[in-house]
Amino acid sequence: MKQFILVLILLGAIIVKPNIPKADTLKSLPCTMVLEPVKKGYPNAKGAALLYKVKLTPSFPRTSISIHAIHLPEPATFGEYDIFEGFAFIPNEISWRFKLFPSPEKDDPTWAGRIDDITAAMKNVQIQVRPSNSKTEKLGPPVLSNSIKYCK
Repeated sequence: MKQFILVLILLGAIIVKPNIPKADTLKSLPCTMVLEPVKKGYPNAKGAALLYKVKLTPSFPRTSISIHAIHLPEPATFGEYDIFEGFAFIPNEISWRFKLFPSPEKDDPTWAGRIDDITAAMKNVQIQVRPSNSKTEKLGPPVLSNSIKYCK
């Protein structure tokens, strides 16, 4: 009888195995995340990132990242910068930069932009908004940031 119960328990564990999440699994796309201020000095600054698969050519689908950022301080607040850029990276592997463009409002514009040609797997990706110098292409410190693990 004890053997029969043991066999039932083992079969039950195999058939109805629990769904144990893994920290390093890929996030399913599409997903969105809120980009939060890195420093507390900009309480109104926020952003949103949308990640999803796009098929723009006959080849395989690519990943698209778009960013919408609002209530950012002027880029010059951080040094010799005149624009903002989206910056996404997988630590110690690869990074992508793309320009964010201001909306027409003179005071406090919304900054938005996208990149559509990412072929890497979206594993451990960090997404940031950073000031940038459009002439020297020097990238500044992150203003908004979040990790794909918080993508919903």
